[in-house]
Amino acid sequence: MTWLELADDDPFGIHNLPYCAFITRGRGAVGVRIGGYVLNLGAAEDLDLIDARGTLKGAAVLNPLLAQGRPIWRAVRDRTVELLTQAGHRDDVEPLLIPLDEARLKLPVEVADYVDFYSSEHHASNVGRIFRPDQPPLLPNWKHLPVAYHGRAGTVVVSGTTVVRPCGQRMPRDAAAPSYGPSTRLDIEAELGFVVGRPTELGDRVPTGGFRRHVFGVVLVNDWSARDIQAWEYQPLGPFLGKSISPWIVPLDALEAARVPAPVQEPPVLGYLREVDRYTYDINLEVWWNNTVASRPPFRTLYWTPAQQLAHMTVNGARLRTGDLYASGTVSGPLPDQVGSFLELTRGGTQPVTLDDGSTRTFLEDGDTVTITATAPGPDGSVVGFGQVTGNIHPAS
Repeated sequence: MTWLELADDDPFGIHNLPYCAFITRGRGAVGVRIGGYVLNLGAAEDLDLIDARGTLKGAAVLNPLLAQGRPIWRAVRDRTVELLTQAGHRDDVEPLLIPLDEARLKLPVEVADYVDFYSSEHHASNVGRIFRPDQPPLLPNWKHLPVAYHGRAGTVVVSGTTVVRPCGQRMPRDAAAPSYGPSTRLDIEAELGFVVGRPTELGDRVPTGGFRRHVFGVVLVNDWSARDIQAWEYQPLGPFLGKSISPWIVPLDALEAARVPAPVQEPPVLGYLREVDRYTYDINLEVWWNNTVASRPPFRTLYWTPAQQLAHMTVNGARLRTGDLYASGTVSGPLPDQVGSFLELTRGGTQPVTLDDGSTRTFLEDGDTVTITATAPGPDGSVVGFGQVTGNIHPAS
């Protein structure tokens, strides 16, 4: 129990301690969230309350800490728990607690590379039925490898950043030539992202069992997708897209109680994708379209696990860099109210949804706000919160 006065069901209790980067009083720092506060870890290391090899002192992002690897991650977490649970530390620690409304949250890591996977069989099948109604919903390679594309790290922004409607080439079905203009089919994709800490050398491969050695934690991701631009642009290569991520990185150590068996894979996968301990996480997402809960996607249903994604991402010897972010791809479950995109929710725009205010939508309109939240089970019946990733749509510039 922490010496702070927190509700028993606080999703940001001592069992969680998600990391962040923030600005307060004009200075950048890194910290962890506890209840309604952020503990300034840089200031704690300045006072010799924590030893992180100097990686917290004056740090504006978490990359220096992430590069240290799991032994230091665990030591910092264990020491933070001590500081927040042992009453003898209260006088030293309490001045370092900053109320959330006094901390301006920013992108927690400097993103090195961004990779987006396509790992939900339910999502891939739904999309296949919409785009290829006369063909099998899954392409031949889908159950043999976790499909992914490499995106631009500079498109990753923190929650709350304005999303300006993108422009690009669009090719309507009945048109003879493409035209240029704002996307009319702007969509979202509810995902989880995995933040890489420990890097590798060029030529190294990370086995599935190396997942916890290299991955620091998990963030919420909204992969904003311009479906009309994408449909014309991705033939045959991948589109340029923007992503928003939550400001909180939930460390893997906070998700031990959320580990569950992953779905059975058939046919058997190749050796480098096999897992001795095949598990995933019982994380439940919730998608809000303005003030309406549009869907509740379950992460545990994804066919390809985060460990398999990492193994495939490095199987050709591509190096990992501290700050790499790879996302799960759209999280969709088997039920209609468990889909992670509005493309699926509206059946490709053919079945509008009605929001709680009575308005109807197929894709995002200017002024709309999308918020994605998530929770996972914690130890002893507690709940682990992921915060939220939110964005408001502004007209094309």
